[in-house]
Amino acid sequence: MNLDAQTIESQHDFRKVNPLEKLKVNGELIAAIVSGVFILFGWLLEKNSMESASVVLFLLAFVIGGFAKAKEGLEETIKHKKLNVELLMILAAVGSAIIGYWTEGAILIFIFALSGALETYTMNKSRKEISSLMDIQPEEAWLWMDGEIKRVHVSELDVGDLILIKPGERVPSDGKVVRGNTTLDEAAITGESLPVSKGIQDEIYAGTLNINGSITVRVTKHNDETLFQKIIQLVQSAQSEKSPSQLFIERFEGKYVKAVLIVVFLMMFMPHYTFGWSWNETFYRAMILLVVASPCALVASIMPATLSAISNGAKKGILFKGGNHLEQLGHIKAIAFDKTGTLTKGQPEVANFIIREGQDSDEVLLKVASIEKHSNHPLANAIVNYTQNKITAPLIDLETVEDVAGRGIKAVINDESWKIGKEDFVEISEYDQFLTESAKELANEGKTIVYVQKDDKLAAVIALKDMARQESLKAVDQLKKQGLFTVMLTGDNEKTAKVIASESHVQDFIANCLPENKVAQLKKLQEKYGSVAMVGDGINDAPALAASNVGISVGDGTDVALETADMILMKNDLLRIPEAIKLSKRMDRIIKQNIFFSIIVIALLILSNFSQVIDLPLGVIGHEGSTILVILNSLRLLK
Repeated sequence: MNLDAQTIESQHDFRKVNPLEKLKVNGELIAAIVSGVFILFGWLLEKNSMESASVVLFLLAFVIGGFAKAKEGLEETIKHKKLNVELLMILAAVGSAIIGYWTEGAILIFIFALSGALETYTMNKSRKEISSLMDIQPEEAWLWMDGEIKRVHVSELDVGDLILIKPGERVPSDGKVVRGNTTLDEAAITGESLPVSKGIQDEIYAGTLNINGSITVRVTKHNDETLFQKIIQLVQSAQSEKSPSQLFIERFEGKYVKAVLIVVFLMMFMPHYTFGWSWNETFYRAMILLVVASPCALVASIMPATLSAISNGAKKGILFKGGNHLEQLGHIKAIAFDKTGTLTKGQPEVANFIIREGQDSDEVLLKVASIEKHSNHPLANAIVNYTQNKITAPLIDLETVEDVAGRGIKAVINDESWKIGKEDFVEISEYDQFLTESAKELANEGKTIVYVQKDDKLAAVIALKDMARQESLKAVDQLKKQGLFTVMLTGDNEKTAKVIASESHVQDFIANCLPENKVAQLKKLQEKYGSVAMVGDGINDAPALAASNVGISVGDGTDVALETADMILMKNDLLRIPEAIKLSKRMDRIIKQNIFFSIIVIALLILSNFSQVIDLPLGVIGHEGSTILVILNSLRLLK
């Protein structure tokens, strides 16, 4: 029973489904039910000795219930030039009718149609996340034009346009806030349930909900390039791509069907001459074999499970580019992490502020931040942010500040001469021994040191570092509990890498690792551990992401990283990785359960038929019932 992933409509807009389309979507289920009703009335007529009328109803049940599957089977056979399960079922039903078992043949068609409807339901259910996303996609936006706002379709927006987003409206396009403050509900994109505050220069994403403030936003991406659209495209692509297990089953199906037909043909004659069976019994047993040997349940063991797992992941902000990547994830033995922006926050923060004895800490910090606000250097920005979070007093307005490129910055405040920068930029005297020793200790911890000089003496030293994400530490710990070896790849020197690796809880690190070296180091890991995943977010991670068995990127990573990765975390939360691995292993268990169960049922039914223990009705129920059970088992992955 083939669940053809190509029937997934790549650009179907679920918001505009009309009654006729709904009828088409539910057509298989309706046909199965109507077929069942005709079978019931036909059975009642047969019991009341009205056999001619009952045959008419059974024929209607055959046509209504079996038309879709017969058409599908014939089209697939002609298109791919190979036999399939659908043809086996139709042949079995027709054969049952030929030998006078109209009721059994009709029931076979009914259950076959019902299980097909259930497969379609699984496919539609797996697309639910796409439809729910499309439901929230705005179609229009308020565009600022010549000082006035005009309502336009989102397809008319261009990069650089200014749009107004009012409270309660959905964000129509990706962009940056240029005016106003608000709170956004980003659950549909990142999976994060808590609202997020947004101010000037903050990025916002299409499809998120503006809760309380009116903001003006500058569009940064075209409508078809937004993160929102990427999510939809990724999930659709994943649903249409088949896993290696699914491809194997489909190749196996064609050969198996041929083998069954050959055995059934032989069974029509050999038992009569070999065991002395009557011709009626011989043909009857051949038809039962045709029913019970059909691999419907086996064929349905994988695709519904894969689609359900992909849908489950999308709901949690974990996007897979295909079932093969989801399947592979559960087999990885080691996982490599980029450092900056992945294990760490990707931006420096003040870790230590040490002041000369006798100085006022807040006063020195305020003056340092007042000078540093005139610099665009990331370290300067970190010091300013640290100060503003620690001190409520406003920064001092300075008229003249001199920026010495590559070394530091200096200024004069109330006749005091201040220098802030590298060690060779300031003048260190014998009285600064305590601060210089403290600076060396902090530098040995992998921190970047900024020296602060007031007049002719050091006033303070500031240690900054790229801090590890707390959720990353928890994720690494969980991955280690799952039996994975964890390693960090970084371009930092040995000393800094060792400190960050220890703080991140990874088991090993590779320092001085340039982008071109990452691929070589990853291949060494693959030689040692077999299947290895790579987690990164930058352009320099793209080659390693491509070389890994499973490349994992985060939603706010670079476009190149997103394109190269096999799996994307919509929220920059590495805790999703252990969840994804659990989902992959759970899918693998359910698929194995389905395959094992399917093979056992087929084997038992075939043996029972040769032993003349089972009759056609029980064969039909056993075979088609196992198919339905397999699909229901797969649906457990939706939760």
